[in-house]
Amino acid sequence: MRDLLPGQVAARDWISARILDVYASYGFTRIETPAVENLKILVGAQGGENEKLIFKIMKRGDKLSASAPMEAADLGLRFDLTVPLARYYAHLHATLPQPFRAIQIGPVWRAEQPQRGRYRQFTQCDIDILGLGSHLAEIELIRATVDALAAVTLKSLMVRLNDRRLLVALVNGAGFSDADAGPVLIALDKMDKIGLDGVRGELLGHGFSAPIVDRFLESVETVERQALDGSDELATLGLPIERGVVESLATIIRAVRAEREAWAQSGTHVDIRFDPTLVRGMGYYTGPIFEIAHTGYPSSIAGGGRYDDMIGRFLGRPVPACGFSIGFERLAEILEEGALAGTSAAARPKRALLVDERLDDLGSVLAYARAQRAAGGIVVLEPKSAKSLGKQLYQLAREGFHDGRVYQQDGTFEDLGNKLREKIASPSGDA
Repeated sequence: MRDLLPGQVAARDWISARILDVYASYGFTRIETPAVENLKILVGAQGGENEKLIFKIMKRGDKLSASAPMEAADLGLRFDLTVPLARYYAHLHATLPQPFRAIQIGPVWRAEQPQRGRYRQFTQCDIDILGLGSHLAEIELIRATVDALAAVTLKSLMVRLNDRRLLVALVNGAGFSDADAGPVLIALDKMDKIGLDGVRGELLGHGFSAPIVDRFLESVETVERQALDGSDELATLGLPIERGVVESLATIIRAVRAEREAWAQSGTHVDIRFDPTLVRGMGYYTGPIFEIAHTGYPSSIAGGGRYDDMIGRFLGRPVPACGFSIGFERLAEILEEGALAGTSAAARPKRALLVDERLDDLGSVLAYARAQRAAGGIVVLEPKSAKSLGKQLYQLAREGFHDGRVYQQDGTFEDLGNKLREKIASPSGDA
């Protein structure tokens, strides 16, 4: 967890505003859910390894003293925004439009080992479409997220797409049992880091037989060569999968590719491809899954998929659902490193009004400040330093104030613009 400097917060506000503006143009509306959820909801959410990283909250008062050690916690901090959304929809669906398009942006918590781009408290930015089973949901989610990333000046994006049903078919078709799917898919998910031989070695290390492992990896390679154009080529593998899965993936890919020219005209290169090694860690996914990566950055910056069974756990009936989440911290890091995120404040004039505190009547200076703020400017009032005006100007110049005025006893202003510009050109800090 970390503190953020004013410049970092300004940049993040700029990023949020651009993303939210794009999402609103797609018909998404913003909601909020609490940071704290019932622990039973979090633990039973099929959140994969993230369920082991929950910050748990102890019971209070008499409830704590009467609890066994293993039952001492009853609440937890949310580890993502999807599980709270499912609970939210189940409770409020009667008052919500159908289908419901939701935006969430807020902090989540995971008790893991911090590393570059990974924190124990971090911000997620999610969009979800609930109540729509059509692949139009996936298409809109991908297009909206690419548009949002392009709006914050990312120039080169790769969208990868797969389907959990295809992964399950590959696992079962090779001869693994249903119970083996977890460790098999975890190993497969490391393909881009350790390669084919590394995945094979890890699977053999789990005790799986070599013929089954080799059959599985051969099937993965064969599927990876398919163009996914809606043909019957996957049927030749003998996989236990319905034809509609392949057709849906092909439709999504074609629809997103059709937008590439429009994105290119705005300066963003986008490619999309089928990747049978894409797994995604959450166990609640039931259909298409997808990620977006930025060229030159080692990890994905957005990910999501379809989770048609989650809301049914709360509501008692199936509700189709699909979502996409931007990793806000990773996105902010990319933009900070590349100095790509100019903040909205940079376009607004910043003026400093230095006032002699001995003056009794500040009416004129307060009226001037109000007028400048009403015109869209940023105005601060500070006491004029009697001993170190030069250092005061230097500090103001560092903060981006390029226009300064001293309010004098006769009610007039002395323009300090030239002095501020001198400090910017030669910021020695000397008086």
